[in-house]
Amino acid sequence: QVQLVESGGGLVQAGGSLRLSCAASGRAFSSYALGWFRQAPGKEREFVAAISGSGGGAYYADSVKGRFTISRDNAKNTLYLQMNSLKPEDTAVYYCAASVRGGSYYVTPLSRMYDYWGQGTQVTVSS
Repeated sequence: QVQLVESGGGLVQAGGSLRLSCAASGRAFSSYALGWFRQAPGKEREFVAAISGSGGGAYYADSVKGRFTISRDNAKNTLYLQMNSLKPEDTAVYYCAASVRGGSYYVTPLSRMYDYWGQGTQVTVSS
């Protein structure tokens, strides 16, 4: 079992920044991959970024590459998403998720490969 709790969402103007956090508990933190996904109203959930358990590998969606940075602090059992140059189209509920299927070097952008999900945090970017 893995429990995930997101925080850090809010309202920001276009061009601004936010940092999301996801606190994890219940299993050896560095043993599983973590990802960020988002879902805007009326749209399907989409992949944002993912990072391996070791932190050495990461994937980004093309839409956020160069603006968002995923990282993890394995000593604090916390995942982060630094979001810069935010755009109105980044508005969504952001979810963190854990994939316990692979080892410390496993990372995947596929939502179906994630086993545990947080409750989400709202990010709203105004124009």
